[in-house]
Amino acid sequence: MAITRTLGGALAALALGMTTVVTPQAPARAERTTSQVRPLTWAECGDGMECAKLTVPIDWKRPGGRKTLVDLARLRASDPARRLGSLVVNTGGGATIQSVRSMPAVVSELTTWFDVVLIDPRGMGDRGSSSLVECATPPPDLTGLILRPGKGGWRAHARANAAYDASCREAAGAAYAGLTSWQVAHDLEALRRALGEQRLRYLGNSYGTVYGQAYLELFPATVGRMVLDGVADHTRTSLERWLLDNALTEERQLGRFRDWCAAGCALGERDAIGVFDELLVRARRAPLPAGGGMVGGMVGEREFLVAVREGLAPPRWPALAVALREAADGDATGLARLLPRPFDGPGYTSGAMLCHDFMPRVPGYRDFLAVESRLRAAAPRIGWIQGRYQLARCLGMGKGPSYPPHPLRVEGVPPVLISIGDTDDNTPNLAAEHMAAQLPGARVVRHGDGHAAYLMQGASGLGVTCLRRHVHDYLTAGALPPPGARCPGDLVARIPRG
Repeated sequence: MAITRTLGGALAALALGMTTVVTPQAPARAERTTSQVRPLTWAECGDGMECAKLTVPIDWKRPGGRKTLVDLARLRASDPARRLGSLVVNTGGGATIQSVRSMPAVVSELTTWFDVVLIDPRGMGDRGSSSLVECATPPPDLTGLILRPGKGGWRAHARANAAYDASCREAAGAAYAGLTSWQVAHDLEALRRALGEQRLRYLGNSYGTVYGQAYLELFPATVGRMVLDGVADHTRTSLERWLLDNALTEERQLGRFRDWCAAGCALGERDAIGVFDELLVRARRAPLPAGGGMVGGMVGEREFLVAVREGLAPPRWPALAVALREAADGDATGLARLLPRPFDGPGYTSGAMLCHDFMPRVPGYRDFLAVESRLRAAAPRIGWIQGRYQLARCLGMGKGPSYPPHPLRVEGVPPVLISIGDTDDNTPNLAAEHMAAQLPGARVVRHGDGHAAYLMQGASGLGVTCLRRHVHDYLTAGALPPPGARCPGDLVARIPRG
């Protein structure tokens, strides 16, 4: 679940603050925790939005305890006469409000029918918001365990993550204890009540689907129409099996890139996987030379694998094809340019929440090597490095709070619409299918695009696409696509091949 690849570079991860308002004690049961909901006060905040703050308990199991604030923004329905109510949206992986400010087209069409209400989960916030907390120490680069594979690199990465986590705990204070999707699902219920809606209409993308899964379990009686796109599967109890889903999806993504390239790309007549295999053998023998003033000037085996992994997101396929061609001809500069650059900004608590939800426990070095050997057997070209990439998020993080993965336990909810992309290796499509199979009555629409397809099709100005039509028909009229529905890759079709 490479949740870092979100809506391009526009989704910066932001953070939250807290207040210390005290209210009377209330029962902690999920169905009663939202009994005390404060009215929302909306005020204009630029970009055609109105903003408000939702006051919620830091811990919904202690609703009378200290409070924290959640940032909201609203885009009113363009035609009040056609308004169908409120639709709550979380774009996942970072600050929802900021991402929509940067790319309003991702949700603007929805204002044809709805007041679109954006919610930033705990750990995120609008720009300049008093609810935003910055961690003094950023997290280490997720490629660290790949590029420094030995036990020393393992320990160094753990220390770096521990420093990041400690700085987030200090910055968030008591509010740190509320950084789980279990708490965010309760925030969604509080928002539903504050909006005066009988049922929650919700569109969750990427990490926003984790909040949706939690809401389905905790508040089934108030589920309305829910769209989950780019599903991050929170149902695998086995960390190894979850890593395997990531590994197999990435291995297949290399094949999808090869198929795309076969119809015409910078590699010409050369088979993309054949070129990959040849370069990997060469990089194992000796680092590939990279000119162009690149620091280090060489691309070794592990740098090669990281660069290709970065290039397997569909929008980067043309750059990957050029880089592979140039490397085959003796210059790996293009591959070096695909390597992620060091992050020099502040850290935010979004990474901490992911660890609390998905990896409250990380295996030790020796245990992981055994897991990695099995990942290598299943996904021997490139998928196996996903094990190190994913564990790099949470190795060394402190304990608690936690909301660990578990099988989905949902009954009595209306049909949920789930969108799964063939070329989504960010939130692996194999994992999405695993989650969808556990949701009674869910209707799946598969498509040929990658991560955040619904949002990115809107941002790309594609107009009425197959996927967007299915989503809108469902949200506005409850009309589900037929079983086995499939849409083309409208974004993939526009990727330049030159």
